[in-house]
Amino acid sequence: MQLGVHLLPNGLFAAPMAGVTDQPFRTLCRRFGAGLAISEMVSARPELRGTRKSRLRLEHRDEASPVAVQIAGADPAMMANAARINVAEGAQIIDINMGCPAKKVCNVAAGSALLSDEPLVARILEAVVAAVAVPVTLKIRTGPSPERKNALRIARIAEAAGVRLLVVHGRTRACGFRGEAEFETVAEVKGGVRIPVIANGDIATPEDAKRVLERTGADGIMIGRAAHGRPWIFREFLYFLNTGKKLPPPAPTEMRAVALEHLEGIYALYDEDLGVRIARKHIGWYTRGLPGGEACRRATNQILSAPAQLAAVGSFFDELGAGSTA
Repeated sequence: MQLGVHLLPNGLFAAPMAGVTDQPFRTLCRRFGAGLAISEMVSARPELRGTRKSRLRLEHRDEASPVAVQIAGADPAMMANAARINVAEGAQIIDINMGCPAKKVCNVAAGSALLSDEPLVARILEAVVAAVAVPVTLKIRTGPSPERKNALRIARIAEAAGVRLLVVHGRTRACGFRGEAEFETVAEVKGGVRIPVIANGDIATPEDAKRVLERTGADGIMIGRAAHGRPWIFREFLYFLNTGKKLPPPAPTEMRAVALEHLEGIYALYDEDLGVRIARKHIGWYTRGLPGGEACRRATNQILSAPAQLAAVGSFFDELGAGSTA
């Protein structure tokens, strides 16, 4: 897939997820086959730009090209300036968030709240596209509410403004993450614009990916929550889409190596105290559904040092591997 000067190896994208899609996670997703991994959302507000959280979200050292950064805000001039600053700091693609349903985002009229104001959407997109020479992409939902689905109009506004790619989550702002995603609107958007369209929402298995691609005609899919604790999911999806066959799950030895590398990356990025706390949710995801996984999660939630946390997770997977070969 061509995106500006960047030739993406495929149309499998890792979704930008606050508190999840940091540099260690993006690195693993790309290694396992994701064609693009977009950063956590960063605010366009100047007073938030220098916070430690914002600086850590913009860590791109040793990251595979192209580096994609998602920005959020409701003021066209601020969004344009945020895009310029991020490009100066290494962003090679700017993604605009008009899909987040979180109250703290929508309460400041950003994220999916913007879908209710189509003229403002146009001004923001035009300002950002004009501000930077790199490709600008956009993530949206199907509309403000099930009664007001305007994704096709937003998509046409985006295309006219010069946006190069569109991601559509198959729910409205009002739906949040409740109910099932619908893809009829995504298919309508795909048929109504010439730019690439990526489908997002409730794509948890390789079979889901194939079904959504066939139903929508989309150019690719974006995977979010299904990749929690499973960065190898991109390898599984690619294999199934290319061959029609399913890969076996990774062996405990591989899961162990990936989980420990991820944790070490978290400690290196955030330092030990914060890193240990952030690592807890990832440990829960890596061990979810595995024999003894819940006990491991509870135990590691009590651990306060990085070496002890690593040792506990390593031992869990060692025991899992021993049990699988017994």
